Amino acid sequence: KPDLVMVNLGGNDMLRGIDPKETRANLTAICEELKRRGIPIFLTGMIAAPNMGPEYTRAFNAIYGDLAKRYDAGLYPFFLDGVVTDRQLMLPDRIHPNPQGIDAIVGKVAPQVAATLKPR
Repeated sequence: KPDLVMVNLGGNDMLRGIDPKETRANLTAICEELKRRGIPIFLTGMIAAPNMGPEYTRAFNAIYGDLAKRYDAGLYPFFLDGVVTDRQLMLPDRIHPNPQGIDAIVGKVAPQVAATLKPR
């Protein structure tokens, strides 16, 4: 049995304009199964690009925080925080981090994961 499962889903849903209700339903199903199995959850969130419009952005951006509260999960609110806006940390597609960007992400997320693994 895992000590913790990290869940990061939704970035591609957002880029494809999938209804946030569908993304929320998929993430909820994952969290429900992990809860059923008694496995702690750590969510690494995503936020919507501003060009998706205010209604979409509002609905999408609420997903991870809501689920973290509902499932008492650890949360890193925006997986690409500080990376997506730095060209030096992104691949030429400007969507995916390069190896240095991945190192930056891990450097930010790892301490929170470690804290989540400590006995509560």
